[in-house]
Amino acid sequence: MSEAPAVQRPAMLSLDEALTRLLQAVKPLGQTARIGTQDALGRVLAADIQSLLDVPPQDNTSMDGYAVRSADVLEAGALLRVTQRLPAGVVGAILQPGTAARVFTGAQIPPGADAVVMQEQCELVAGGAEPPVGDWGAVRIQATVQAGQWIRRRGEDVQQGSTVLKGGTRLDAAALGLAASVGAAQVTVARRPRVALFSTGDELVMPSDPPQPLKPGAIYNSNRFTLRGLLQGLGCEVIDLGCVPDRLDATRAALREAAQHADLILTSGGVSVGEEDHVRPAVQAEGRLDLWQIAIKPGKPLAFGNVRRATATAAEGDGSAWFMGLPGNPVASFVTFLLLVRPVILQLQGASRLAPRGLELRADFDWPRADKRREFLRVRVNDAGGLDLFPNQSSGVLSSAVWADGLVDNPPGQIIARGDRVRFLPLSELLS
Repeated sequence: MSEAPAVQRPAMLSLDEALTRLLQAVKPLGQTARIGTQDALGRVLAADIQSLLDVPPQDNTSMDGYAVRSADVLEAGALLRVTQRLPAGVVGAILQPGTAARVFTGAQIPPGADAVVMQEQCELVAGGAEPPVGDWGAVRIQATVQAGQWIRRRGEDVQQGSTVLKGGTRLDAAALGLAASVGAAQVTVARRPRVALFSTGDELVMPSDPPQPLKPGAIYNSNRFTLRGLLQGLGCEVIDLGCVPDRLDATRAALREAAQHADLILTSGGVSVGEEDHVRPAVQAEGRLDLWQIAIKPGKPLAFGNVRRATATAAEGDGSAWFMGLPGNPVASFVTFLLLVRPVILQLQGASRLAPRGLELRADFDWPRADKRREFLRVRVNDAGGLDLFPNQSSGVLSSAVWADGLVDNPPGQIIARGDRVRFLPLSELLS
């Protein structure tokens, strides 16, 4: 009796090669919207923001104190008459020789003044009531003064005509503040990607309130919550199609519905080579599908392709929606999303920075068993500035992703000894 021929599995792709293929295929959506700056958190700029003014617009004080002419304070103990009181927003008169102006943080420096003395180095004398009642008296300067001290110069932050934020920037809270500081009430941003999310598998159930006992063989659908949260964190409009019945016709119908409204369809589970599942044949019937084996751990299986649209009226595009299928194990799905789906979503929005910034930190653990795949280990920064390893690195232990604040990017075949320097990817980088 002859033996059956061995099944030829596809060669594994490196993470870099897989990412290159994805980003070569997926292009930015190209559609933009004009929205209020206050509503733009997490959105990607589609056009540069240039400043129409200097910031700050005038020289101003960075301290509460007194604006003076440095030539009047050649040594400590100089006595100056206080002739003005200038809160922020009040324009002062020319400061005459031998006088001082009471100023408060952010106040414009009056013409003639070239230094500010902090109030802790000043002594009010003769009529120096606070708040003033018409006569501001005099102030004794108890320190030497250097021209320019405690003055924020006009345009030292932003100069008129300069580009303060470039197209492709993902807007965080600081960027919104910077845009507002140059008077940008509205910004031009990329359209939010529309991502359809659904699950298949009759074993999946949703949490209920009050909780109900799980039936034998059932599991809670945690990936649906994790992936939805990841998508929302990247500024996507999520189309949640829920749990699809574990039948080929139902899966094909869900794909057709998703393609009509979404730029990207995302599923988890059922993408391993040789696995019995309806997602693979359904995508192949409704479009095109490639099954990749990625040389990463956790992870490895990834499905990538597209699903045809019946019409192009409901969603913009070239007549199809992209499809990505992730592994089903919770941590594998989580890590694969961060490494491969996140860059695709940022690419759809035209973001200029797709790769996370890594740090070189000290490993405070041993990892003696090298793997032929590139490993992503869940770790946490300890109080000594090193990295602690979560004790269970299984792809099904989702608590490791909650405990960790980053991943060690460990090259293939590499062991780690305590004290080694390793590449650390903060989750703060990967989740934004």
